[in-house]
Amino acid sequence: MDKAFINTLYQRQQECPTCPPQRVVSEWFNSLLGSLFPDLAEVKFASAKEFALHIEGIQLELEQILSHIPVELSRQPEEIAVLLFDQLPELLSKLDQDVEALLAGDPAAKSKKEVIRTYPGFYAIAAQRIAHELYQLAVPLIPRLITEHAHSKTGIDIHPGAQIGRHFCIDHGTGVVIGETTIIGDHVKVYQGVTLGALSVEKKDAEKKRHPTIEDHVVLYAGATILGGQTTIGKHSVIGGNVWLTQSVPADSKVYYKAQMTNTAGDIDTIIYKGQST
Repeated sequence: MDKAFINTLYQRQQECPTCPPQRVVSEWFNSLLGSLFPDLAEVKFASAKEFALHIEGIQLELEQILSHIPVELSRQPEEIAVLLFDQLPELLSKLDQDVEALLAGDPAAKSKKEVIRTYPGFYAIAAQRIAHELYQLAVPLIPRLITEHAHSKTGIDIHPGAQIGRHFCIDHGTGVVIGETTIIGDHVKVYQGVTLGALSVEKKDAEKKRHPTIEDHVVLYAGATILGGQTTIGKHSVIGGNVWLTQSVPADSKVYYKAQMTNTAGDIDTIIYKGQST
């Protein structure tokens, strides 16, 4: 192989000598999640003191990971780790409510243990909630590594910047995409293939709200696509399967496609909105 090309590759390696590998970050996340939910833990503990030391070790590992990021942080790694771990009681409360939402929302779910151990929606939500706390602390790279690990494992893509309320349920989940500036209220349920995306993907819009707002008690059925930073789905609304929306709908709406038979062209899709064709 050409020596000049080898030297070019070597220089690229030198530019990132301590980049934290994806494997290290994903293992750290799994250790933390297993500490919050023993059904996912790989290690059992003989005493509270031993467990406390384990938690301290996970916190120290986060400091080490942060110290290897090849860009300047807004805070010291130790301060970031402390701030994140101070949020663990609130994070656990939210995740417990997510488990309850999944158990209540899926007739096939038999127990909380089943949800925690087997439901991809729970794993993806947990990754996003932890990543979101780091995102809020202006930590670069690591939040995306966490959510992309969950994405590769579950097929659910949630940006760490998305703001997600309590009692969130993703059922099945494969193909769900939730963009960076999405805002989701409480008691929202999302099925597989839902996209909460942007109308524009231009770089000049990076600092704008590009993704929709979903208010409380909304259900988004499979394949629904909702786009745009100004698009709001009002509370207690139901968005049917395969609906495409780029405009807001008020509270208590039902939006769905109704297939009508024709004599010549087969089925025609008509959007029915609050009982009125649009």
